[in-house]
Amino acid sequence: MSPLLPVDWRVEPLQKSHGREAFSCGHVALDRYLQQQARQDAQSQVAAVFVAVKPQDSTVLGFYSLSAASIDAADLPPDLVKKLPRYPHLPVTLLGRLAIDLPYKGQGLGQFLLLDALYRSLQAAAAIAAMAVVVDAKDAAAVAFYKRYGFMQLSASKGRMFLPMKTVAALFGFQSR
Repeated sequence: MSPLLPVDWRVEPLQKSHGREAFSCGHVALDRYLQQQARQDAQSQVAAVFVAVKPQDSTVLGFYSLSAASIDAADLPPDLVKKLPRYPHLPVTLLGRLAIDLPYKGQGLGQFLLLDALYRSLQAAAAIAAMAVVVDAKDAAAVAFYKRYGFMQLSASKGRMFLPMKTVAALFGFQSR
């Protein structure tokens, strides 16, 4: 069995029944978001929040959020901009937050959640266009994590990174349009 597809993890939309109180990833802002704000964002359709849980257990092991966003075309690398229509702003999917509960760090759950988020983003982009997935890496460790999966830095921000949707499609063996 692949270590990327553990039997004891599943990803589902955040529900009121999910145990969020004990979640601690080491970043107070991310803990607070999950515990106090994530459900309201989901209910208001500001962000889609997904959580990793074990079967028959509602305790949150990790989570991520997705939302629609746009970026300035001028922030992209010039070689990529040449291949795109000349719009000042381009549609993207924002992977706003991704965090793992401390006891589960180092077990591949971050990679598992990232791949799940990228796959959901790719599926959504087929119906509602998004030319990339964008993340706001919180620190140097997060930048290094996303770089391992091919994310590149946007010129305007040190922590803002992107992965073209064509790269995401290739990652899952799909032909780009």
